[in-house]
Amino acid sequence: MVALTPETDPTPDAVAGGPRQRRKLTGYWLILPTAVWLGLFFVVPFYSLLATSLFDPDGSVLTGYDVTYHFANFGHALSEYWQPMVRSLWYAALATAFCLVLGYVLAYAIAFRAGRWKNLMLVLVVAPFFTSFLIRTLSWKLILGDNGWVVDALQTVHILGSDNRLLATPIAVVAGLTYNFLPFMVLPLYASLEKIDGRLIEAASDLYASPSRAFFKVTWPLSLPGVVGGTLLTFIPATGDFINASLLGSPNQRMVGNVIQDLFTTTGDYARAGALSVILMLIILVLVLFYIRKAGTEELL
Repeated sequence: MVALTPETDPTPDAVAGGPRQRRKLTGYWLILPTAVWLGLFFVVPFYSLLATSLFDPDGSVLTGYDVTYHFANFGHALSEYWQPMVRSLWYAALATAFCLVLGYVLAYAIAFRAGRWKNLMLVLVVAPFFTSFLIRTLSWKLILGDNGWVVDALQTVHILGSDNRLLATPIAVVAGLTYNFLPFMVLPLYASLEKIDGRLIEAASDLYASPSRAFFKVTWPLSLPGVVGGTLLTFIPATGDFINASLLGSPNQRMVGNVIQDLFTTTGDYARAGALSVILMLIILVLVLFYIRKAGTEELL
């Protein structure tokens, strides 16, 4: 009797075109549309942006631009516009912190206290998405206007002086960012809180843990994936936003998105605008990697 080795065993999977081989090819076919999509709408635009950041700064729309690997564009852009860059990161961090506090309370209420009103409250959270981002921001311009009811109320209780205002201040810009990106925080938080088994919280209470201790020992750690996801979904787009600073702020509150927009559309300095965009992407990438590593949720990568 001849012993069959793995090399000579005529199992169906060893035959070309067997079930295992077909399953393997099926996986590649399934990811092909996503790979093509990412190639067309991420890799190609990113390459174009990177090439733009390396343009010869002496070019123009009339003479054209050449990719001369002019890395000095990055140094010039950062030295000239470091203040809007820092301001953007600061405003986005403040808006993210406010969204986390407000969003966590709202998501907690929906997940554990809403009862039969849960679906209605989720609809109310998503409802602002049915309105244009621009219209929502313009509404805040009316609310925070000098003759608006918010300013009148704050002046009545002497929180604001008669000569003070909210519009065209950092407060207005951060408030607009917080409002517009709050749903991006609430939904991931709700998804994490909804998965928590209530019996774990009951067990903490049975072991004589106070409500606050049970929250920080059970609820908060189990909701960290939602916290990390929500903060990333809020911080990243808020950093590059330019609508809120344009409509609710003043030239003193310009964010890096406003600078990039002006360089592209007004001055035509494509090289410096591209360099500033690449710098912003790299800074956000480093911050995200550091944040995820410190949060202990590397699996989100």
